[in-house]
Amino acid sequence: MKPAIGIPECHDAGGRIRPGRQYLYNDIAYAHAVSSAGGTSFHLPIQADPEALIERIDGLLLPGGDDFVPAGLTRDTYPHLATTDEQLAFDRALLHHALERDMPILGICYGAQLMALEHGGSLHYHVPDDVEHAIEHQLDERTGRHGVVVQAGSRLGTLTGRTEFEVNSLHHQAIAEPGETFIAVAASRDGVTEGIERQGTAFCLGVQWHPEKLDDDVNRALFRGFVAAAAEFSAN
Repeated sequence: MKPAIGIPECHDAGGRIRPGRQYLYNDIAYAHAVSSAGGTSFHLPIQADPEALIERIDGLLLPGGDDFVPAGLTRDTYPHLATTDEQLAFDRALLHHALERDMPILGICYGAQLMALEHGGSLHYHVPDDVEHAIEHQLDERTGRHGVVVQAGSRLGTLTGRTEFEVNSLHHQAIAEPGETFIAVAASRDGVTEGIERQGTAFCLGVQWHPEKLDDDVNRALFRGFVAAAAEFSAN
């Protein structure tokens, strides 16, 4: 059987999609990328028993999402769209239980940032303000690209077979410190972290760009590596 990849959903609690209602949603590109890599995706809605969901999947994909709120601010005062408390608590619980099982994990954008924060790392809450001489990181979704340099010998470098390539960039928050047990393995030319890995043998990798939106050899290899790790996890 194809490995089961769980993908938690974004939470619209503020009526952005339809006033007066709460919705859970995700970009279909994640499911397409998982399917193309040989897996089957299952969306994980917010509910009371996240551990039970982790017991039924072989890999966890933490997708992109809304902003983390800087310390000292609230969702009412923060000027950007912000992740809800319900979603953040649910995603944290999923990550915790997946790590306990040494399950393969791939974090994308918000997902990578969550991995860092949950291990004592920190964020740049607004790259243009926090990083001196920062390049532009909020680029056109269809055409905007910037280069990243990947550490040779890292899991990311081994999977992609490259140490330099172009990626899309849709974020204004980014990882400042990757946290305990994680190391930074990729960065843009301004020094902003673009990839982190957990030290050890299990597949636990986060990237700042959106590989599900890039149909090229590098990003297909990333998803194939993740799904292959989930298949191995399922077999053991």
